[in-house]
Amino acid sequence: MISYIIRRLLFMLPTLVGIVTITFIIIQFVPGGPVDQMKSMLRGHTGTLTEAGGSAMSQQGIKAQELDPRYLEELKKIYHLDLPLWERYLRTFLWYSPKNPDGPNDFFNRDNWEGFLLFKFGDSFYRNKSVLELIVEKLPVSASLGIISFFMTYIICILLGIAKAVKNGTPFDTSTSLLVLVGYSTPGFVLGIFLIVFLGPGEGAVMHLIPLANLTSAGTPGYEDWSFWQKLTDYLHHLAAPLVCFMIGSFATLTMLTKNAVIEEMHKQYVITARAKGLPEKTVLFKHILKNALIPLVTGFPIGFLAMFFTGSLLIEQIFTLDGLGLLSYQAVIQRDYPIVLGTLFIFSLLALVGQLLTDISYVIIDRRITFEESQG
Repeated sequence: MISYIIRRLLFMLPTLVGIVTITFIIIQFVPGGPVDQMKSMLRGHTGTLTEAGGSAMSQQGIKAQELDPRYLEELKKIYHLDLPLWERYLRTFLWYSPKNPDGPNDFFNRDNWEGFLLFKFGDSFYRNKSVLELIVEKLPVSASLGIISFFMTYIICILLGIAKAVKNGTPFDTSTSLLVLVGYSTPGFVLGIFLIVFLGPGEGAVMHLIPLANLTSAGTPGYEDWSFWQKLTDYLHHLAAPLVCFMIGSFATLTMLTKNAVIEEMHKQYVITARAKGLPEKTVLFKHILKNALIPLVTGFPIGFLAMFFTGSLLIEQIFTLDGLGLLSYQAVIQRDYPIVLGTLFIFSLLALVGQLLTDISYVIIDRRITFEESQG
């Protein structure tokens, strides 16, 4: 196992380099870079930049006088676009950049190095903050949706899947399958729009059950004097609607996987033997069947646990005015904020690779019949 883990860890580095390299190459050919957008802003264009990268210039903007070339050079220097392409590429991963070029510098001082391999992702072009600061700032919204939806989905789906397996073919099984499939086929943003129209804060809503925005009512008069339980209730009130929209399509796969796994185990020889010995049905189900049926679900837990902290949905965050990682990533792509685009991609890719490794290890820990040697052979 140790040799397998070492090989997987060594394989992560070229994988990360490949992912970031492909993205780096793509963004070099995408029109409407940061310099073009800043030029448009300095000229006073009232049009907005389109998703394709072009600018919706007004006739007044088209006729505007060109900016001083010195200003353009300053813009390129600010965004490090004055450097050769190969140097910008190397700076993305690892680069020696002494703080005081004229004085003595310690080559082994971490402060004199930059790059993603040292988890230094640089600063945003437009937000005057580092990429890590922005992720930490937006993380509570995405983590709230991810953590709660993750555990609720697992608990509900496992219990529902077990119940459906025990009552397979009954009206309960048929009706719950219909509900689960309807939820699976309903896009979360469509349900979000429906809830906003009928239950939202707008004047045309039938009932006003959904609050205005954000995850709390912070900023409203008297909020600081609320008790802990009042703040917790307010937090759950703000979280309820986006959480429902976020979870609506997550039940089908896990529920049906649990049901099918339990049914498959029910027909195996060891279960028939346990029943023949006179064991109660509950003991057979919870002590023997679930122990083996839940292996596929438990082994998927590590990668899901890591991903839940960075779960983000652009449309749902936009509908309910939540400033999370989904909206941050989208705005970074539209604004060509390259440090955020590449930095978040690097972090998410690293977490995915680590989560997949933990999933493979959990297979061996949970099911002793599986070994890395056999799988490789």
